[in-house]
Amino acid sequence: SCSTVLKTLHFITTPLSEEEGNFSLAYIITIHKELEMFVRLLRAIYMPQNIYCIHIDEKSPRDYKTAVQNIVNCFENIFISSKREHVVYAGFSRLQADINCMRDLVNSKVQWNYVINLCGQDFPLKTNKEIIQYIKSKWNGKNITPGIVQPLHVKHRTEVSYREYIHSGVPYVYPAKIRKAQPPHNLTIYFGSAYYILTKDFVEFTLRDARAKALLEWSRDTYSPDEHYWVTLNRLPG
Repeated sequence: SCSTVLKTLHFITTPLSEEEGNFSLAYIITIHKELEMFVRLLRAIYMPQNIYCIHIDEKSPRDYKTAVQNIVNCFENIFISSKREHVVYAGFSRLQADINCMRDLVNSKVQWNYVINLCGQDFPLKTNKEIIQYIKSKWNGKNITPGIVQPLHVKHRTEVSYREYIHSGVPYVYPAKIRKAQPPHNLTIYFGSAYYILTKDFVEFTLRDARAKALLEWSRDTYSPDEHYWVTLNRLPG
């Protein structure tokens, strides 16, 4: 039962400080395996003033999905993304999973300040309070999505077209012998981490801006687009 979940797993049920209560974080967690590890992560980052979108890989086993759903049902501020992807490593589906959660999060009633994305195998090194104090002190109003102009050794990721295939039941991404067109709007492609801390304003911008939408479409057949998409949009002038 839910009371057992809350009690035995020692979830925090009230904000630990006024500062934290007034600064909500949104989390996107993409998962596909290892339920216990996910629960441990969730318990470590859970705060009642935050909001959590869980993306479960569509190809995860049914009992795994059910178990996650049963945990999520115990919390008003945790939900499973309304649209789920069959996630392929280094494929567009991994980026789409985050975007699906972002759409849900911007439509939620919770007035969150920043969004942080994680995978099920992550674990925090800092407390909720330390995270928000770090954001406020160094990044207030800015995004944390570091990157550099795309280096030569990863240019192939966006120069040829990649396709998602399934071989012996295992999905993977493989290059086709098709050269891609130049990026839309004459954008300079940057390269960085797929993981970020983004402002709500920036997330809303990426969901509606014409350049962002064009870059998203262009990125559909690139390799690991989540490693260039956010960092490139963050470098847009203006």
